[in-house]
Parts: sequence; C-alpha cells; structure tokens
Amino acid sequence: MQASLNVNRIDYVNIGLLIVSCIMAFIMPFELFLFAYGVLGPLHYLTEISWLHDKNYYSTDKRDVVLLVIISLILTIVTMKNYLGLNDLNVEYKYVNRIIFIAFASSLFFAFIKNNLIKIAGVIITILLSAISDRLILVFSVFLPTLIHVFLFTWLFMFYGALKNRSKPGYVSVVLHMLIPFILFYAFPNQPFVAVTDYGKTAYKEFQGLNNVILNLLNTSHAGDGDIAQQIYHSSIGIAIMRFIAFAYTYHYLNWFSKTKVIKWHEIPKSRSIFIIILWAISIVLYAIDYSLGFKWLFLLSFMHVMVEFPLNYISFVGIFKELTGKGMKHSVE
Repeated sequence: MQASLNVNRIDYVNIGLLIVSCIMAFIMPFELFLFAYGVLGPLHYLTEISWLHDKNYYSTDKRDVVLLVIISLILTIVTMKNYLGLNDLNVEYKYVNRIIFIAFASSLFFAFIKNNLIKIAGVIITILLSAISDRLILVFSVFLPTLIHVFLFTWLFMFYGALKNRSKPGYVSVVLHMLIPFILFYAFPNQPFVAVTDYGKTAYKEFQGLNNVILNLLNTSHAGDGDIAQQIYHSSIGIAIMRFIAFAYTYHYLNWFSKTKVIKWHEIPKSRSIFIIILWAISIVLYAIDYSLGFKWLFLLSFMHVMVEFPLNYISFVGIFKELTGKGMKHSVE
C-alpha cells in the first residue's frame, strides 16, 4: 500500500513538472533549453550512467557495453574532429548514421541474448544490414540521439511505469506528455513572450542544426529561403519548434530526478557521489565561462549516456507489450 502511495505521489509530481516545463517553454524556450542542458544535463548523464553501471546496463553481459562505449568515442572524434586538430579526417555522414544504427540494433541482442556466439553473429548481421539505415538517415543520425531519446523514450518509460503500477495519475501524465507538444505548436503561435537574448543566440549555435532539420521537414516551402537564423529565432514556426525542444529536454531531465526514490540511483558509494558532484561542478563552471566549451567538454558523456541506454529501451518496449497482453514482465526497469 505504501509503495502504491509513493508511486501515485511521484506521478502527481510529474504532472506538475510537465505543466511547469510547458509554461517555461512558452515563456523563454531558448534560455530554458540552455539552462536545462547546461545545468541539469550533466548531472543526469553522470547519475544515469552510474545507475546503469550498477544494473549491468540491462545487458545479459556487462562487457557488451564496451562496443557502445567504443562507438560513442568514434562518433565523438568524428563530430569534434575540427577541435581535435583532425581537419583532414573526412567521414561521410551516411557512415555516422550506420554506426549509430549498429549500436541501436546490436543492443537488442545485448538485452535478451545470453549466448556470446549468437550475440557476435547478431552484431555482424547488424553491420551487414547497416546500409539500409541510409534511407532513415534523419532517424538514426539526427533524431535518435536527440528528440527520440528525450521525448519518445521518456514517454515509453512513463507508459511502462503506469502499466506496471496501474496508476491513474500515471496514465494522466502519459496522456499529458503527448498532448503538450500540440499545445506548444498551436497555442499563441505569434506570441514569443520573452524574445531570445543575444547570449541565447550565441550559446545555441551548437544546437541549431536540429532546428534547421525540423524546419525543412515542417516548412519545406520556406526553410531553405532567407536567413536561417531569422527563421530559427524569430519566425513563428521556429519559436514553436524551440518550445517543443525546450520542453522535451527539460522534462526529460526533471522526470529522471523525480524518480530518485523509485529507482534509487542515488544509493551509490560515497566516493562515487563525490566524483559525480565534482564533475558536475566543473561542467557548470565550463558552461558559465563559455557555453560552447561546456558542450565540447561533455559531448562524449552526453552521447554515451544515450548509447548505453539502448538495451534498457528494448526491455521497456517488450515490457510494454507484455503488460498490454497481460503477460507481465520479469525483467523490471527498477
């Protein structure tokens, strides 16, 4: 009974966090994102990786994560090549897409297959099949590490939790989480509330490629015309897109911290807690000095926490299916 009350209380807290995130995304989307990414983000990466480490990364063999870490390192080097003095390193974008596909597809075998020979065969198959991901280049290279991770996977975790706990407020938060993006896009479309600051424009340059991709998808007749910065920071569609991005990232982080007492990610050795706090403090200082510097400093960590979560994503997919079909799920995310 007490456990049920605690879950319901957390679900009510999450409803409140959804509403607060939505309101703040309306008022100042660019600055909200920059705050969430620079302050909440580093602590989220560090604590989630720590928690996943203690859970063996939800893989049948803890060593499986080595491939995901190596892929994260490769992608970091490719992305940051100019800053690392590797300007002559030319990698076609399709190969970045294929590498991410390999990480995501291989994680299916890591999550459910115990036989190492079958796992190796599975990874080889994903490598051979990776060329098919070229047709879905936006899915794997642009959206999977960003909006799919922070919005869709967060929603799936919420849905899985609501199903397991049969929580009415949990179901409300799941529905609200899907409704808010429509509100952010269609309510007050021409009202920016607080205009983006010059600092916000400068700091957000590292991320505006995502906005540009979405602009081209939603507004193909105009996205390629005129000043792209004007469209991202001042057009009604640009502001609507930023509202959604800011909401998705902010709530993603807040949702993680709201579940502390449920998944108990804070129950770790004192030495690790001190290490996490020190790294978090350093990250905040770097972001405060130069936002671009903080982004580069944490790129590997931010990308790696997405990669090593893939096995858990698959377990949640299967868990939702089994809950919906009444079969339950032995492999709980808690």
